[in-house]
Amino acid sequence: MLEVIACIDGSKAAPSVCDYAAWASSRMEAPLTLLHVLDEERYPVAPDLTGNIGLGSREHLMEELAELDQKRSKLALEHGHHMLDNAELRARQAGAQQVFKRQRHGDLTESLLALESKTRLIVMGLHGESSAASGRQVGSQLETVIRRLHRPILLVTDTYSQPRSAMLAFDGSPTAFKGVELLAGTPVFKNLPLHILMVGAESDTHWEQLRQAEKKLSGQGIEVHLAIRAGEIEQTLHAYQEEHDIDMLIMGAYGHSRIRQFLVGSTTEKMLETAKKPLVILR
Repeated sequence: MLEVIACIDGSKAAPSVCDYAAWASSRMEAPLTLLHVLDEERYPVAPDLTGNIGLGSREHLMEELAELDQKRSKLALEHGHHMLDNAELRARQAGAQQVFKRQRHGDLTESLLALESKTRLIVMGLHGESSAASGRQVGSQLETVIRRLHRPILLVTDTYSQPRSAMLAFDGSPTAFKGVELLAGTPVFKNLPLHILMVGAESDTHWEQLRQAEKKLSGQGIEVHLAIRAGEIEQTLHAYQEEHDIDMLIMGAYGHSRIRQFLVGSTTEKMLETAKKPLVILR
């Protein structure tokens, strides 16, 4: 069975990641795996300092530094286990039924790629542990994960609020319709209002595309609302979301219109930085 993968680290978003992942796991009736990845650059499995300070009289210094690195790695491993234990308790209290824990050494993206075949949804914080340490507003690994993974990604804020409604940014492209089919195939948004918003000029073609999307979703127990708005994509999406008090924004990572330029270009990070509510990135 495909799983929900929740990426757990030491950031402020970690509790929220647990809560949203538990919510999605319950709605999907899918197992939840809590994943913690130890960065090999910060915590190498077998530190190698050969050549860093020379040999001879300084050899004992090299040995001491190697021992310190090994202790740091061991402590980080134990700390990771504690984080996963706490995350498991929180997820179960939030309603998750099947919860598994996994800790790996290596790179986050590579670790997620190794699990991709058994993944249904990835849940990550918008603000990761490394971004907080560096002063970045958005997790430094998000762009790489979004570009390389081919599974839906739920990016969450630091505080949890149970989703009551969602909005799909829709451009009428084949990729957008694939996103609609993906939503139709998941029970996550069943019995929740789903707004389908197209940013552009009103036309018969655009309304027909929206009605086709509505037809695919309306038979799945999803309450669908259609809308077309003119304007700049980022501002228009945020304005519509605030106007209708929508809890979650769903977007395709790639398309064939202004949405594609918007997501792939430099405004990707801008959108993530200005997000005040969770985002779902469809691939």
